[in-house]
Amino acid sequence: MVAAAVPQDLDTSRAIKLTSKDFSNNKYSYYEEMLVQAPVWKGKIAAINFVLIPRYQDCLDFLKDSRFVRNRTTATGGSRMPFPIPKSLQLLIESMILTDDADHRRLRSLVNKGFTSNAIADFEPKIEALTHELLDVAEKEGTVDLIPAYCLPVPMIVISEMVGISKEQMPRFANSIRVLSKGFSGWNILRTMLWDLRGVVRFFEELVAEKRANPQDDILTKLIEAEEEGDRLSQDELIATVFLLIVAGFETTTHLISNGVIELLQQPEQLDRLRSEPELMNSAVEEILRHRGPIHGTKPGFALEDMELHGMPIKKGTAVMPLLGAANHDPSVFDKPSTFDIARSPNRHLSFGFGEHFCLGAQLARMEARIAIRTLLERNSNLALAIRPDELKVNRVPLWHRHDRLPVSFG
Repeated sequence: MVAAAVPQDLDTSRAIKLTSKDFSNNKYSYYEEMLVQAPVWKGKIAAINFVLIPRYQDCLDFLKDSRFVRNRTTATGGSRMPFPIPKSLQLLIESMILTDDADHRRLRSLVNKGFTSNAIADFEPKIEALTHELLDVAEKEGTVDLIPAYCLPVPMIVISEMVGISKEQMPRFANSIRVLSKGFSGWNILRTMLWDLRGVVRFFEELVAEKRANPQDDILTKLIEAEEEGDRLSQDELIATVFLLIVAGFETTTHLISNGVIELLQQPEQLDRLRSEPELMNSAVEEILRHRGPIHGTKPGFALEDMELHGMPIKKGTAVMPLLGAANHDPSVFDKPSTFDIARSPNRHLSFGFGEHFCLGAQLARMEARIAIRTLLERNSNLALAIRPDELKVNRVPLWHRHDRLPVSFG
């Protein structure tokens, strides 16, 4: 890849704008400087201020620190959001990913019943067959944008089957995914909040009602039936969990696959090694997660008390954000962190978080990426980028690393 300009001598007194074009395009150069210069930084997303921690051990300690909570109300006494929001948006943001302690353990124990190892393993042959079906179509074109042709449909169809979406419901489900994945950027936000999201909620309310009346062998039915000591998920909790499945399970996996393909195509020595040593596929996926993972930060944690982090005063209620993308490149933990090494071991990356909020769908995401990349490479020995590497554009989405398109030729 073309080397980015390194932002020398960043000013620790000024907030780093995570939404800026410069940060989006040069985030790894920023990380390199942040890791060296200071352990704590000020950050900003739109009008919201954060404290950023980039170093691996600090991120790990933060993810285990009971002095921080994800529920803003617990720390500040106010609402979860600093401004009123519609009920439909409230369902989207009030999933278990933003709960703590007993509330989180209750929701997670119930949702876990739909994510057993056996339930996930059942999808492996389906994903295998799906990747071949998609490539049967894409390869006939010769050159395609691999994201809509392959990287996106794999997790979308998997999630549709997990939730139990019928063929007739797929158009509404696909529209729901579009709203949840693309509706919160630019001028789309207002329409999404006031109109589109309501339609998504109605669709999932109808779907839950249908599953209650006619249970099926799918994860949504299992979530409806899941019970722990007489407790079940409420209607709102079910809808919020489906939202979480889509947002966390669909979009992250899409870009995990595309980021992996981009990295391998630009690292021919590593690609050749993977082709000759296919048993390295699992460690290759782990290195993709570390080196170019799609998610670069967790939800913020709010301080329950006044404290200091490396000399920076942190007042009660302050939002603190661990920069996992930076932590995964910390030279104190990873030898030659800027080097992409598919055989890296150990590889204790933090791409799925850590502790009680460790990603519930990690096993599924790993499996989808492994199968999708393996099938693509096995079938296409001449796979190549169809544009120059410097033409690959990184989306300006804070705390993400993802591309808007991935043109490839099958040779």
